[in-house]
Amino acid sequence: MTKIAFSSDDNQGLDGQMSGHFGRCPFYTLVDVVEGKIQNVTVVENPLYNNHQPGQVPAFVRSQNAEVMIAGGMGPMAINLFNGYGIEVVTGYMGTVRNVLDAYLKGEAKGASGCADHEDHDHEHHHGQGFMH
Repeated sequence: MTKIAFSSDDNQGLDGQMSGHFGRCPFYTLVDVVEGKIQNVTVVENPLYNNHQPGQVPAFVRSQNAEVMIAGGMGPMAINLFNGYGIEVVTGYMGTVRNVLDAYLKGEAKGASGCADHEDHDHEHHHGQGFMH
C-alpha cells in the first residue's frame, strides 16, 4: 500500500481542489492506493495552517504515514526536507485531487527534485509546469 498526501483547499476528498502551496493549505487529503486502486480516502485538517513553520509540515505529513506528497508548488529546500523523511514529492499539478491522482497513477505526474539548477530564493511562487483541469 502507498499513502499519498495532497495539499488541499477544501475537505471534499477526491473531488476537492488542490492547493497551490504545500504548507499553507487548510487540509491534506490522504489516499491509500493498493496496486493502482484507491482503497481509502481521508481528509485531515492542517494543524499548521495558521502557524506555518519551516520543517514542521514534512514531519506532520510523515506522522500521517504518507510516502508521497503532491502539491501545487514547493521550493527546493522543502523538497529536500520531505525527501529526508523518505517522502517522494510531486509538484506542479493543479485541479481536483482525483485528476492529479489519476495522472500520478498513470505515471504522468513525476517526482520533483530539491536540487535546483538555478538560484531560487523566492519559494512562494515556484510552481513548475503542470496541467489545469
